[in-house]
Amino acid sequence: MALKMLINARQSEECRVALVENDVLEDLYVERTTNDNYVGNIYKGVVVNIEQSLQAVFVDFGVGHNGFLHISDVEPHYFKQAPNFTPREEDRRGPGGRRRGDHEDDYGDFGRPKYKPPIQDVFQKGDEVLVQVIKEGIGTKGPTLSTYISIPGRYLVLMPNLGRVGVSRKIEDENVRRKLRSLMQELNPPKGLGFIVRTAGSDRTRKELALDLAYLMRLWKSIVRRVKNLPGPVGVYEESDITIRTVRDVFTSNVEEIIVDERETFERVSEFLRTIMPRYADRIRYYGDREPLFTKYGVDREIAKINSRKVALKDGGSIVIDQTEALVAIDVNSGSFRTNDSPEETAFQLNLRAAKEIARQIRLRDLGGVIVNDFIDMTSEAHRRAVERTLRDAVKRDRSKTKILKTSPFGLIEMTRQRIRPGVRRAGYRECPCCKGGGAIKSLESMALEIVRLLTLASQEPRASQIVVGVAEEVAVFMNNRKRFQLAQIEKDAKASILLKTVPCAWPEHIDVEIFDDAGKKVPFSKD
Repeated sequence: MALKMLINARQSEECRVALVENDVLEDLYVERTTNDNYVGNIYKGVVVNIEQSLQAVFVDFGVGHNGFLHISDVEPHYFKQAPNFTPREEDRRGPGGRRRGDHEDDYGDFGRPKYKPPIQDVFQKGDEVLVQVIKEGIGTKGPTLSTYISIPGRYLVLMPNLGRVGVSRKIEDENVRRKLRSLMQELNPPKGLGFIVRTAGSDRTRKELALDLAYLMRLWKSIVRRVKNLPGPVGVYEESDITIRTVRDVFTSNVEEIIVDERETFERVSEFLRTIMPRYADRIRYYGDREPLFTKYGVDREIAKINSRKVALKDGGSIVIDQTEALVAIDVNSGSFRTNDSPEETAFQLNLRAAKEIARQIRLRDLGGVIVNDFIDMTSEAHRRAVERTLRDAVKRDRSKTKILKTSPFGLIEMTRQRIRPGVRRAGYRECPCCKGGGAIKSLESMALEIVRLLTLASQEPRASQIVVGVAEEVAVFMNNRKRFQLAQIEKDAKASILLKTVPCAWPEHIDVEIFDDAGKKVPFSKD
């Protein structure tokens, strides 16, 4: 397996990081300096509004617009502020009746009690709260905040209020999990602070884990000082840029080479490797050729494909991806794909290929929310289960949390994927001014009928002597060729002349109607 990490940073406005496996683009991360990136940053915010109906508060965290903090993302120690709040016994216990803190399991199972007091009892306007941005704002929605703070290192994650040591759930070997817990206990982490061993730390030595723990402790002490000394709203911790963040979170021993095409970025990543991962410091290389890095390795060609609606599959067939406000719909089409004379086997083999490509496209496009996959219908239950397993195996390499349901009676596989940032398409494209995001415009026949109706309405004006209609060129040609008789009839009935005017560079649905009297003065006219 030839795995390379390519870092394209020659353009100051944009940085792109690609993970290429056997010449196939598997992961892509893009960050632009013109876009605000708050995810992972920690702020000392101030509560500015309380929405009891939503059980949430809006927090001013100093960036110009407020963040959204729901009661489910409020750490339990804030509940002490609520009057007459006493956590129930079942909330202090974990699965099987064990008391919280005594049961060792993966992060995420504890710390969020079933019972939560009303948000209006926990916070008041003007209260200061330490928050972390967990999701970027999309459209008119502001960023989503959480008081569950997490600070990632290379091998560990510091969870200030977790109060215990855990191991990433992606490390499934129980012997490895026990070994890592033992190593962490030997390091004697400070009481009250929690640490999670990341997947990258599964094969690390005690010394490497100790160095990462010491780094996180220094960072946390610096954050605590800023929280104590600075009034809110103010930022107290800022995540690393995309290059350092990606190397820290994505780089593994399987990556044979890191290639960087910009000198300053190369020096910064090299220093990070020498400090945090010295054994891999020799795997970074500076790319100084004139040919663009992503062009040389075929990444730009792959990026062009992930921006298209239709994606061709190997040996025939395709998937079609449509993104809406509420969900993402992915349709599998058989096209020219054939295996033998059996329709069932053809559908099965195509669906297996499609499941792998769907997982890759979701990852590359950074699609999130509800995703509905419409596979080719199969009658065999064994085949359906096999496609589900293939899809689940394919999304394992995805760093975002996913949940996949069983095949529905209609042959659909529904899934959800954690949405942290807007997808690649939303971030890189703007809404079409012609179709307003609908993906379609009116036909020439529809435009002609609408113009005739408007002219009929305008001809009712008794002062009308001339009616001027400005339209796009192709609409004007269609009207003159197909609707000339109707235009002449309107002119005859209204005793007014009609002038079709071509408007240069007009969008296809443009219609501008103006009415003039005998003196050439404009008469007010409304299309509504």
